[in-house]
Amino acid sequence: MSLPNVAYFSMEIALDQSLKTYSGGLGFLAGSHMLSAGYLQMPMVGVTMLWSYGYYDQRIAHDGQVEVAYIRKYYDFLKDLNVSTEVDIFGEKVKVKAYYVEPELFGACPVYLLTTDIEGNSEWARSISHKLYDGNEKIRIAQETVLGIAGVRILQAVGYKFDVVHMNEGHALPAAFELLRQYNGNLDEVKKRTVFTTHTPVAAGNEVHWVDTLLEGGFFAGASRETAVNLGGENFSLTVAALRMSRIANAVSQLHGLVANKMWEWVDGRCPIRAITNAVNLHYWQDPRIKNAKTDAELLSVKREMKVKLFKYVANVAGKRFDPDVLTITWARRFADYKRAWLILMDKDRINKLLDENKIQIIFAGKFHPDDVMGKEMFNKLLNRSHSLKNVVVLPGYELQLSGLLKRGSDIWLNTPLRPFEASGTSGMSANANGALHLSIYDGWTVEGTFDGINGYTVEYPGLDDEMPWEERHWKDHECVMNIIENRIIPTYYENKTEWARLMRQAIRTSEAYFNSDRMVVEYYNRLYKPIAHDDSSTGTDKKEMKISETPTFDAWTFSNIK
Repeated sequence: MSLPNVAYFSMEIALDQSLKTYSGGLGFLAGSHMLSAGYLQMPMVGVTMLWSYGYYDQRIAHDGQVEVAYIRKYYDFLKDLNVSTEVDIFGEKVKVKAYYVEPELFGACPVYLLTTDIEGNSEWARSISHKLYDGNEKIRIAQETVLGIAGVRILQAVGYKFDVVHMNEGHALPAAFELLRQYNGNLDEVKKRTVFTTHTPVAAGNEVHWVDTLLEGGFFAGASRETAVNLGGENFSLTVAALRMSRIANAVSQLHGLVANKMWEWVDGRCPIRAITNAVNLHYWQDPRIKNAKTDAELLSVKREMKVKLFKYVANVAGKRFDPDVLTITWARRFADYKRAWLILMDKDRINKLLDENKIQIIFAGKFHPDDVMGKEMFNKLLNRSHSLKNVVVLPGYELQLSGLLKRGSDIWLNTPLRPFEASGTSGMSANANGALHLSIYDGWTVEGTFDGINGYTVEYPGLDDEMPWEERHWKDHECVMNIIENRIIPTYYENKTEWARLMRQAIRTSEAYFNSDRMVVEYYNRLYKPIAHDDSSTGTDKKEMKISETPTFDAWTFSNIK
């Protein structure tokens, strides 16, 4: 049986440090999806935007505060396809041009990049593809309209015949409306070809716009106001409409599957929401020396070398000398309030004692949205506090390269979200693959992949219906994290290197066995793409049929996978 051709639409895709088409976790995940599809030679293409200024560049200004900078990017290594299309957006005919990432460049499946920043467009139209996640509502709507509508048309213009459109988050929803236009308003025909991934229960990640603004922007590809309202409401929810326009949707961890089904149970006419746990591309993220270390001594030695390399970077950027023999804890991810970067520092006396005794070193890194005032304030507070603490640094510029350095050079990867708002959280998977142990709140992928005392450490939660006030929850979680660090992690790290090496190996094996995006892509084909593809499809690529037994699924996951 032939496999269906898949077109994967995502507002951001992280393929390489040199190509600034991502902001954080969503892009990292999409990049792993593309890299594994390429490695496995799956019939898939990616569609994303070519951002002229990337997300933004983060640096420390002369006053010691973080600064948001926009620096234009240029890419000589992209292929100009000489293909374009026009889309009506807010009363303008906007020309959209396509560039191409050839598979051999990064080892990914083919990826098409869309830009409006070309001659012939107005300054406003050119600005649509300037900055990822622009804070201006009309620009944001225009970006999504370009991604979805122009993306479908570009693929058709280059002759790519897709069986499945995969909308990675609601940003790509206009692709479904473009299909609705092409199938003369037949929603059933759209559903035959469309799947949707929802990534977060957080309100900011589930976009809502007034329907008339979207209508004016051309978001609905000519569909009527009545049609749009029936699908997403007058206060139009991209997530709700995507659930109604898709045949199957998925959440990104098993726990998130429970949360998402409960969260969206009120939506009549929605598709089923399955759970496919996120994963990371180990060919990209895992250092081969970690993978190939034969003995405990070799494993610990390689980890120390990686710490030395990371600490040279720390010294260069932050002017602090870290000790490779001191336990190093890293918190690095998007700076969003619910992720609680500050949690470990809540009790100043308690954390200062560990720092003063040279028991731990802490690294923070991550980007906030440039319009997120609270996120920027939180970053600067941590930055200012780090100046008075010899063993704490806050690093700017969290992108692929720095992320890799941190994951290879850390001993503990700290994850402190307010449950149940972390749908998955993939950074700990790639940290695990490099022998950094996960210390995490029991949320997202941690429920499946971090087994307390076996391959990491977890802070247990009473359940999804926990009604403890947030302030009380923050202090309780802080207390639990500190107890684990003081009473379990520090004694093991300094006094029992054999046990520490065993924990490292279990963490590595966990990521290799299940949290590898090769498994994830196979699971997407088996549980999302293949079920909706036409039985008589003539556009599929001939390949041997994948066998689910070749790659473990969650249902098959047991402790037998790690030894």
